[in-house]
Amino acid sequence: MNGADERPHGTASDLTFFLLALAAGAGAANLYYAQPLIALISADIGLDESVASLVVTLGQIGYIAGLLLVVPLGDAIENRRLFGLVLLCACAGLIAAAGAHSPLVFAGAAVIFGFGSVVAQVAVPFASHLARPEERGRKVGNVVSGLMAGIMLARPAASLIAHWFGWRAVFLASAVLMLALAAGLRLLLPPRRPQGGLSLWALLGSFPTLLRTQPVLRRRIAYQMPMFGAFILFWTAVPLELAGPAFGFDQSGIALFALAGAAGVFGSSLAGRLADRGYSRLGTALALAGAAIGFAIAAIGVAYSSVAALVIGAVVLDLAAAANLVFGQRALFMLDPAIRSRLNALYIALFFLGGALGSAIASPLYVLGGWYAVSAAGVVAMLAALGYFATEARGTAA
Repeated sequence: MNGADERPHGTASDLTFFLLALAAGAGAANLYYAQPLIALISADIGLDESVASLVVTLGQIGYIAGLLLVVPLGDAIENRRLFGLVLLCACAGLIAAAGAHSPLVFAGAAVIFGFGSVVAQVAVPFASHLARPEERGRKVGNVVSGLMAGIMLARPAASLIAHWFGWRAVFLASAVLMLALAAGLRLLLPPRRPQGGLSLWALLGSFPTLLRTQPVLRRRIAYQMPMFGAFILFWTAVPLELAGPAFGFDQSGIALFALAGAAGVFGSSLAGRLADRGYSRLGTALALAGAAIGFAIAAIGVAYSSVAALVIGAVVLDLAAAANLVFGQRALFMLDPAIRSRLNALYIALFFLGGALGSAIASPLYVLGGWYAVSAAGVVAMLAALGYFATEARGTAA
């Protein structure tokens, strides 16, 4: 037997998986609430506009730190306790952000709630642990659907709540949700006590070995890193295009566009079912190609000033990104359960670097070459991933 307790397989209720999906989505959403609220927050707390985007960056820094320092502990300590700790951490940071009246306080709060938002990446391995092997793809896909829904719905939800109740209400509402999830998951989750007994430093020290010895991990990072980079590139640049003269959208119009694009979250559930039927390889190829096609459709929409085509391109891209994430996590979770949390932490942390690159180049690309430069970069990234995928021997990366 491997190093983790596998006894809960198949014993969890649908409500338990729903709460895990909700926790994943709500945790991921914490990282994106501030994006459409930067102007409101900076004006209220006295933050200079030239560094206002740091309110988002600091949350991401906290998240990456949590990925590396907290998520691996899922292989070492009782998982319900880990859920409670990270949710309470997120709750504390969100309350501090809601009450902040200075840039320094808000900055510290952003790091704290970003750190606690890794609940999303504690939930996914736990869902894999609870599911029976024959349904693991579907159950993981459902939880990842929640995660992707949180990412996609955070911006329009924050804009609408702030419009009616102010920006502070966004963070307070999320804090209440974190507290409710901490209580609900404590009551419903079965205990999981990993048997490895490794210290945090031993867990962190095992990362290079895992990268060297796990070819499935390396492959899946190579597929998802450009995918997530292209995904973030699109959603960072598209508000600039929508607000420009060709479309003339205001903030509420951009929020509605993001809401329409969120239909892509259904790709997670579909991908999970395909993976359980043994179609991960085909699905991965379709996802990588689909992302490139999504950029091409969006470029046609811009060329003809067609909102419908731009929405279709966004949905296709989102479907591809969500599906590829599920194929990757399902492949990793079919490996040794004793290392699941560390595999997931490495996978997410490294492809988030792709997302950081996508957000970093979005504005310069758009300024230099408009939407067509953005589209070209997205297509090139996905074609490169497809080229690498073509070198994969059949059956080597489930």
